[in-house]
Amino acid sequence: MEHSFLKKLGIEKENSGICAGGVWLKGSGEILDSINPATGQKIASVRQGNANEYEEVITAAQEAFKLWRNLPAPKRGEIVRELRNEFAQYKKELGTLVSLEVGKIIAEGEGEIQEAIDMADYAVGLSRSFPGKVLPSERPEHHMYEIWHPLGPVGIITAFNFPIAVWAWNALIAAVCGDSMVWKPSSEAPLTAIATQHICNRVLSKHGFAGVCNLAIGPSEDIGEKMASDRRLPLISATGSCNMGKKMAQTVAERFGKTLLELGGNNAIIVMDDATLDTAIQSILFGAVGTAGQRCTTTRRIIAHKKIKDELISRLTLAYKQVSIGDPLDTNTLMGPLINEKAVNTMMHALEQIKKEGGKILFGGEKLDREGFFVTPTIVLAPKDMPMLEKETFAPILYILECESLDEAIEMNNSVSQGLSSALFTNNVQNEHKFLSPEGSDCGIANVNIGTSGAEIGGAFGGEKETGGGREAGSDSWKAYMRRQTVTVNYSKKPPALSQGIQFGTPKKK
Repeated sequence: MEHSFLKKLGIEKENSGICAGGVWLKGSGEILDSINPATGQKIASVRQGNANEYEEVITAAQEAFKLWRNLPAPKRGEIVRELRNEFAQYKKELGTLVSLEVGKIIAEGEGEIQEAIDMADYAVGLSRSFPGKVLPSERPEHHMYEIWHPLGPVGIITAFNFPIAVWAWNALIAAVCGDSMVWKPSSEAPLTAIATQHICNRVLSKHGFAGVCNLAIGPSEDIGEKMASDRRLPLISATGSCNMGKKMAQTVAERFGKTLLELGGNNAIIVMDDATLDTAIQSILFGAVGTAGQRCTTTRRIIAHKKIKDELISRLTLAYKQVSIGDPLDTNTLMGPLINEKAVNTMMHALEQIKKEGGKILFGGEKLDREGFFVTPTIVLAPKDMPMLEKETFAPILYILECESLDEAIEMNNSVSQGLSSALFTNNVQNEHKFLSPEGSDCGIANVNIGTSGAEIGGAFGGEKETGGGREAGSDSWKAYMRRQTVTVNYSKKPPALSQGIQFGTPKKK
């Protein structure tokens, strides 16, 4: 652990991965090593939790919820503002830790912390503006309206590729809604979660609400599966693969709990013959190569009009040749490593299958012979019926497909089982509106003349079909963390009229 900045974040050579009510527990599970994917070397180790320590975490979240829910929402927002200021103070250190632990280039690492800062700003504003609804009552001298209450302790399960941002999308909104939470981060990014928890402990303990944010690092069978089946967690927000989401949805549904699922993406960009190619190329490159292809919003398919396909391929190949691959902490690097050796092997196996199915590799597709888990980003010319097009390989593989019309392109965009993000590049207003119409993109995100990555926090983030249907961040996504109550008030001194002519009172004499 040669990086001195880690000490500022509270990271030691050995760390507890269990925090309940602001107290770090010993950790009785197996030791988990955090590995730097750029070198393959250990950064630090974490003592994971077991089933008994999980119970302590849940108890802390339950007790904190009883107090936190009664604190007025604007007061909760003021505390979230303090969290925001702590994230801003440690932005450089936290961003560097993200780059060190998951391999994002430093601009993306610090950008992720900025996203958490922005999310806190959004949550603070929300804390003073939760909307309600007044409804017309059909009964005289009655008022009817809706109010929203905190839901309860929320389970948050995050993936490695956004180790703070996705937690912030959930945790900061849940916090101003009045919920406490239990966080299970990815085993590939435990140190980032521990550093974040240290910040939460400092701020929340000062105000007497240490148990609002709790941390449980451990194997799925000890932590994740328990969270899914635990009735004390009315909502599970889970980010990960489609297979994980299916299991999670079934388990939580069996106990009539709620899920917020953010799962796989198989995102396409349609490039029409009237598109501005300079803009399209830049967006494709960022969407396909950013985070080494390890985003749920990564651009995986290009559906290019046949008139511009060859020019697009030529210019895109030239751009790929200029991508510098290496140390993510070097500001000149544009693409860092994959997360681990398994991810590299998965990509290599996928490329072999692509060749068998008729795909032609136009650029890249190599495992680099150097320290760490590095590959070259890959461009594949793909037949439309290639089965691998249906699968999301979490790596920088970009498929090029040809279309003759927008109708055909939309059909190809919608043909996969995932439905997260989509984009169209065109200068034709009819094309734009057709893409955004009910017969257009079937994805939760549809962009015009910008790529599939880089969603703003003010809009709801999420997708349809096997992407899970969940929505996080902005718009009315806050409703997932609260329960709705319909209220009717009779402000007269008369009982309401009853149906079927039923009346209460002294019976008449016959």
